[in-house]
Amino acid sequence: MRHDIKRRQRPASGQFVLRIDPGLHASLREAARASNISLNRYCARRLAAPGTWPDPAAPAVVRRSASILGDSLLGVVAFGSRMRGDHTPASDVDVLAVADDRTAVSRDLYRRWDAEPSLTWDGHRVEPHFVHLSPESETPSGLWAEVALDGVVLFERALAVSERLAAIRRQILAGRVSRRVARGQSYWVRAGG
Repeated sequence: MRHDIKRRQRPASGQFVLRIDPGLHASLREAARASNISLNRYCARRLAAPGTWPDPAAPAVVRRSASILGDSLLGVVAFGSRMRGDHTPASDVDVLAVADDRTAVSRDLYRRWDAEPSLTWDGHRVEPHFVHLSPESETPSGLWAEVALDGVVLFERALAVSERLAAIRRQILAGRVSRRVARGQSYWVRAGG
């Protein structure tokens, strides 16, 4: 006769060992380093907010952006056809590098990006777009509206970028900002505009 014994449940210690593929481990370690946090904290954040794991190219994109913008870097967001899933073999990967107001967005930032070897993501060239955070008081530009719809935040400080993208999405959902198309080109306007 078999007897089931109820085990007394102890609170979880929060410590465990996970055996994973060395390549995945290296990718996670790089992503944690690019986010400037420990590997444990990075993994805990990723597990608390499940979704797709960043492509191994993402840390290189964040590092390049940080090397150019330094402490001025507020966030890095991948967007465009690659993130929407409608890219072609000729498509590039668009990346928004968001700087705070201490750094002027100028052609020099692009020259510094181009001075380094080209970055690729899954075989596609990475193209940066240096910007400041979109002001809440203004109608979002077409760029910011598109990023709000399909952007994937790779890195940010203090949630400023995610909060702004969420605010733009709320404006779109409420119909306060809408997409229009003229001659095959889309643009965004405030309601009544």
